[in-house]
Amino acid sequence: MIIKESIIIRSSMEKVWNNFTDLDCWTEWNTIMKNVGADNRVIEEGTHLKCSFRPFFFPIEMKIRVETVVPYDRIVWSAKKIGLFAHHGFFFREQAEGILVTSMETFTGLLTKGSGILLPIKKMRTFAEIFLQDLKKVSESKHIFLRSKERLIG
Repeated sequence: MIIKESIIIRSSMEKVWNNFTDLDCWTEWNTIMKNVGADNRVIEEGTHLKCSFRPFFFPIEMKIRVETVVPYDRIVWSAKKIGLFAHHGFFFREQAEGILVTSMETFTGLLTKGSGILLPIKKMRTFAEIFLQDLKKVSESKHIFLRSKERLIG
């Protein structure tokens, strides 16, 4: 199962990148991934994250390992759970109308079998859309969150 979603964010690359990579501010804007914990405050290669999300009534806890970080270009991470492997890339491209952020996630494993009953593609696509909308909202706002402190700019 592959889920690919993109969004244009009318903001600077620096602000979009900083909002995405500063894990301390995720609780302020990220409505999809809950209980985020990490061994680092900033996403960089080798960072380990844990989080949960709710495709159903119960939360699914995931452990994520950041594999690749190319500043202002891409972040790739992977997650394993019994019956599920996810490989997720985020790509950042400057365009005339703003920053194009693309999320591409590939799921494999037992949970993806049987027409996606255990891991519904529609729900996972909605999660990707909401995550990108959340990033857009915070990045286009006049607020920035740095190390869990809100600051008004402009």
